[in-house]
Amino acid sequence: MNKPHTTIIAEAGVNHNGSIATAKKMIDVAGEAGIDYVKFQTFTAEGLVTQSADKAEYQKELTDKDETQFEMLKKLELDRIAHEELIQYCEQKDIQFLSTAFDHDSIDFLAELNIPFFKIPSGEITNLPHLLHVGRMGRPVVMSTGMATLEEVRAAMDVLLEAGVNKHDLTILHCNTEYPTPIADVNLRAMLTIRDELGVKVGYSDHTLGIQVPVIAVTLGASVIEKHFTLDRTLPGPDHAASLEPGELKAMVSAIRSIEEVLGDGVKKPSKSEKKNIPIARKSIVAKKPIKKGETFSGDNLTVKRPGTGISPMEWDKIIGQSADLEYLTDDLIKL
Repeated sequence: MNKPHTTIIAEAGVNHNGSIATAKKMIDVAGEAGIDYVKFQTFTAEGLVTQSADKAEYQKELTDKDETQFEMLKKLELDRIAHEELIQYCEQKDIQFLSTAFDHDSIDFLAELNIPFFKIPSGEITNLPHLLHVGRMGRPVVMSTGMATLEEVRAAMDVLLEAGVNKHDLTILHCNTEYPTPIADVNLRAMLTIRDELGVKVGYSDHTLGIQVPVIAVTLGASVIEKHFTLDRTLPGPDHAASLEPGELKAMVSAIRSIEEVLGDGVKKPSKSEKKNIPIARKSIVAKKPIKKGETFSGDNLTVKRPGTGISPMEWDKIIGQSADLEYLTDDLIKL
């Protein structure tokens, strides 16, 4: 068994606020933190929402209350040139670029860009045409499950598998779609339910404040962690307030990598560091009192003491009843 490696996705999302320069700074931050992927969002406002679609309550609190969701998203689009520029910048920084598609044109566009896997956001888990389109791409898929019941997750998974996704290439993320997520609503055990009921790899997409919950998720077996980050939580925009700042992102990655070391490879064996203590802490069969050559070993003349450099006490029953080949003084290690 190998030591675990948790795939960490730093979700830049729309926290670039429509600025390529800001997006590049975010890539720098993600690279310095040691993440695996930095993820953006690919959409057109026209393909995502109606002109009159309302905003979520948290979006109303954090953005212009008078603008529609369409108007808010329009300012956050990244066009083809922006995508190509960010991919090139990621390559320069040795970071893997990723993005989430929110409409059919965006799915095809990301396929052209040869992204390593498709990320299905929580809002599309009941979107049959979207699931089919992604599934038919024949690439690995990571799917978030915010707002979903287990049966909705199962139904979405079945669609993906029937469309052509290999189950071994599917990872399902437990998620709560509230920004920020109240601790009482996290319900991390649901991640284990998804794993056990659906037989898939699981992970966790986190919207809580801080780094505690994703770190706990790794200890429970999350193979993927996704977390929003920003350059500054006070910036205007819908997702900044529930995102990690640069120092926190770095701390989360460090904590997760430490947890991986703690979890180890699962093989129960003496560690390299403790092997030297085996002869110190364990015991051997020794003479309880002077023993003459030819005398029979018994519980009256044998006992067990440190160090563990002689015959193991696990051999006690084999030693009892045998005759001493040597003469022993008190505390001498018994030999055969």
